[in-house]
Amino acid sequence: MLPSLTLVLGGAASGKSAFAENLVRRAGNRRLYLATAEAYDGEMQRQIAQHRQARAADGWTTVEAPLDLGPALAAAGADQAVLLDCATLWLSNHMLGGSDLAGAEAALFASLAACAAPVVIVSNEVGLSVVPDNALARRFQRAQGALNQRLAEQAGLVVFIAAGLPMTLKGALP
Repeated sequence: MLPSLTLVLGGAASGKSAFAENLVRRAGNRRLYLATAEAYDGEMQRQIAQHRQARAADGWTTVEAPLDLGPALAAAGADQAVLLDCATLWLSNHMLGGSDLAGAEAALFASLAACAAPVVIVSNEVGLSVVPDNALARRFQRAQGALNQRLAEQAGLVVFIAAGLPMTLKGALP
């Protein structure tokens, strides 16, 4: 049984998405995948297409929501489990789009609190890297760290993934 909110953190290519997918699969519910990536180049277009196809073949329903997660979270039923992959791209999309970050985060947390389904959120841990050399990257690093801390505070389960191995930071794995 998944808690209402689970946060899966890790570095780039750490195995966090695969771990989160398996966590949702084991829950036994119908699976909803909220994808936040946007395709800005051919490589990303191919990667998104491959992920779409693989998820469909594995029984996932995918909703692409790079900015507004509220409608998909509101539509999720108690018989579903939601995987939001990932908060990092969601935040990047908002920052690059010039959104009001405080408003976007408030809407996200309200949508999470109202969601009938358990939600597993994947997010990058950016605090283990060097301090970036430009203002935008430093602003992103601070914003991502703050978002992760707020998500972790609300989550019943927080798992950190390194080299594909889970370390439970809060709660207990189901």
